[in-house]
Amino acid sequence: MSTAAPRPAGQDPLWSVEEHLEDILATVRPLEPIELQLPDAQGCVLVEDVTVPVSLPPFDNSSMDGYAVRVADVVGASEEFPAVLEVVGDVAAGQAADLLRVGPGQAARIMTGAPLPPGAEAVVPVEWTDGGLGEGPVDGMRARSLAPEQATGHVRVHRPAEARAHVRAKGSDVKAGDRALEAGTVLGPPQIALLAAIGRGTVRVRPRPRVVVLSTGSELVQPGEELGSGQIYDSNSFALTAAARDAGAIAYRVGAVADDAETLRSTIEDQLVRADLVVTTGGVSVGAYDVVKEALSHVGDEDEAGSGIEFRRIAMQPGKPQGFGSIGPDHIPLLALPGNPVSSYVSFELFARPAIRTLMGLQDVHRPTTRATLTADTALTSPKGRRQFLRATYADGTVRPVGGAGSHLVAALAHADALIVVPEDVESVEPGTEVEVVLLG
Repeated sequence: MSTAAPRPAGQDPLWSVEEHLEDILATVRPLEPIELQLPDAQGCVLVEDVTVPVSLPPFDNSSMDGYAVRVADVVGASEEFPAVLEVVGDVAAGQAADLLRVGPGQAARIMTGAPLPPGAEAVVPVEWTDGGLGEGPVDGMRARSLAPEQATGHVRVHRPAEARAHVRAKGSDVKAGDRALEAGTVLGPPQIALLAAIGRGTVRVRPRPRVVVLSTGSELVQPGEELGSGQIYDSNSFALTAAARDAGAIAYRVGAVADDAETLRSTIEDQLVRADLVVTTGGVSVGAYDVVKEALSHVGDEDEAGSGIEFRRIAMQPGKPQGFGSIGPDHIPLLALPGNPVSSYVSFELFARPAIRTLMGLQDVHRPTTRATLTADTALTSPKGRRQFLRATYADGTVRPVGGAGSHLVAALAHADALIVVPEDVESVEPGTEVEVVLLG
């Protein structure tokens, strides 16, 4: 339900961008935490710190294929005067560390990741040895049984090794009791890897929001179908579904709904079972066929008086007509965005993306902004009293507009990676002026 305070009589009917956004973010609440298996937690946000139950690595182990030795036994070793050591057995990854011991004058063949056996102080790579063949240096470990009684013989070591050489120390990655990940972390592949490495099979997170996106308009045809007279392809639902996924949501695209209020209302109601947020595009202006306004203006939640969808005019360009509220018995937030492609996308970035990030439980919900020097052939013009958002490309502290100001110019949008922000009280911006820039990529 909208939480904005009612406006006094005579107040400017236009909402500012900040007022509309604040109302949205005051209404949307982070989703309740759940416990998920690691494969299902990717993209979710941790709700609690994760501490390390066991050091990583949990034991000293070799970082090379080679021989585990005592430092004193290889002091001064060279190709001309190699250290000759008795090989007492093999140590493989996954093998217990105490199956054999390295004593004076001895060595154990050891594989990468295998535990350092008692008595050994360093590992010499196999390339520093003759591999037990009695000849010159070798370039790899030859195959041999893992049974110690079949891994005997002698090895010639051609180089000395310092203590702990080629040994991964226990806890050198993280130590037991360390904080592995902080609450608020978004779980990507590296974070999932760390959780698995410290033995966590499940983790407590806020789930990824489920966002249903639908576009409206009897003129819309799905890509791949034949266009008829007066028809256009539906691009908005594809763009906004992709934008919702980019924001971190699980997004569901609904095919375009014709300009019929009852059909739209029933379609939205059918989708509420799988929605944490509904985003519509089109039908929010003042035309005779603006079906979203017709369908939703008087729809309230069944058990909460005063709720429903409120349609507003925002002091911005593009994207002046907007709608926001909640719908259904579970008060699912709904954002009604304009139908022009650029208007809908800019509106999504400014309002829907922060709502999605809020549902995820993130603290920083906005796109990053910066200051940049305007590069343009002529001065930019902007309507008085409106905050304008112009598509642009940003690089090395400069920003250049892309395409014109028309809200239908989707081709220019495809080449933009930023938005130039022109404040409400500015009507002209000269080249060379420093401007605010919203970074989209």
